[in-house]
Amino acid sequence: MIEVAVILDWLTFAVRWLHVIVAIAWIGSSFYFIALDLGLRKSKNLPVNAYGEEWQVHGGGFYHLTKYLVAPKTLPEHLVWFKWESYSTWLSGFTLLILIYYLGADIYLIDINKFDLPNWAGILISLFSLSFGWLFYDFLCKSPLGKKQSLLMIILFFVLLGISWFYAQIFTGRAALLHIGAFTATIMSANVFFIIIPNQKIAVAKLKAKQKVPAYLGEQAKQRSLHNNYLTLPVIFLMLSIHYPLAFATNYNWLIAGLIFLIGVLIRHYFNSKHARKAKPNWTWILAALLFMLIIWLSYIGRPATTENENLSETKINNNIYSATKNFTQVKNIILTRCSMCHAKEPVYEGIYQAPKNIILENDKDIAKYAKQIILQAGLSYAMPPANISFMEDEERQILVEWLEQIREIRNVNHEY
Repeated sequence: MIEVAVILDWLTFAVRWLHVIVAIAWIGSSFYFIALDLGLRKSKNLPVNAYGEEWQVHGGGFYHLTKYLVAPKTLPEHLVWFKWESYSTWLSGFTLLILIYYLGADIYLIDINKFDLPNWAGILISLFSLSFGWLFYDFLCKSPLGKKQSLLMIILFFVLLGISWFYAQIFTGRAALLHIGAFTATIMSANVFFIIIPNQKIAVAKLKAKQKVPAYLGEQAKQRSLHNNYLTLPVIFLMLSIHYPLAFATNYNWLIAGLIFLIGVLIRHYFNSKHARKAKPNWTWILAALLFMLIIWLSYIGRPATTENENLSETKINNNIYSATKNFTQVKNIILTRCSMCHAKEPVYEGIYQAPKNIILENDKDIAKYAKQIILQAGLSYAMPPANISFMEDEERQILVEWLEQIREIRNVNHEY
């Protein structure tokens, strides 16, 4: 009989695979149509009611694309709708949220060291916040603020920054950044489901009935499509960030997320300007690079609290420098106490049937082998233990940092670079 955990693990892998595939399809079509729209040009030979055209070459052939703001004289019976890419991305992403963060809430979602919540409460907060995000965003877009695009974008940025801070106060670092991405992706997919596609369907129905199409339908759809375009890059970063502890497991992860939204907007502004054949705003890359340097600095100062290190005495060099440090015994005790309940050949923590990423930490050789990962995940960030389920103290994390300093000293003495 196959273990339930094995089936669940493969199911999670399959859904993640699907999620990546459909997300690529959605992002690709979104970027393509924005670039196409910005690249449209007027010409003398345009058909009646045509807005612009674009000639493209691909796959050994030429494509002549024409856009109609209203409609051509005869509307074809069959239209290609680009919607399932969006729906499939959100549905597969939400399924992953359930499989990983809801079913494993005690490890991956709730951090009782921040806010001692029962699992069901954390799940309800997650569900409510995702729904609230769309409703509040939709309200802002339909309010008079929706007519003031720049002001609306500024307000939305601070809304995202506020929800980022909120998530960081109650969820694990990994779950916080994942939820910021899910919060944004929900808005994007809801834009397609509730605004863009319905407005297009109404427009098509009215055109077929030879009725006038209200201008606001196109204006709404274009506004939401543009928002989706600018939000895409930050969402990708946030989904990838859960694999990088220096991004999600620091005290300033919420601020890092906010800065990523600014970087994403800057990069999209550059490419949108390029596609529109306007002057290339190269300054956006410089500003984006400076903001990214600020992110690196925030990840460093947001690491676990440290104390003044004592002067480290010379350590006898063994064949393995990781276990040659004077505090290795302390390090080993910390790992065996705080980490080995999961990272063992036979994990004892409830719900863990196999060591995460098959990393075993049961003896000196194991600890030396994974020293860099241990220091990064548990010394320089709060990534491990997940949700700090084994209650690792900051003083213990500092011992891991001191271990790193001693390793560096040994390398310097031995001229190992």
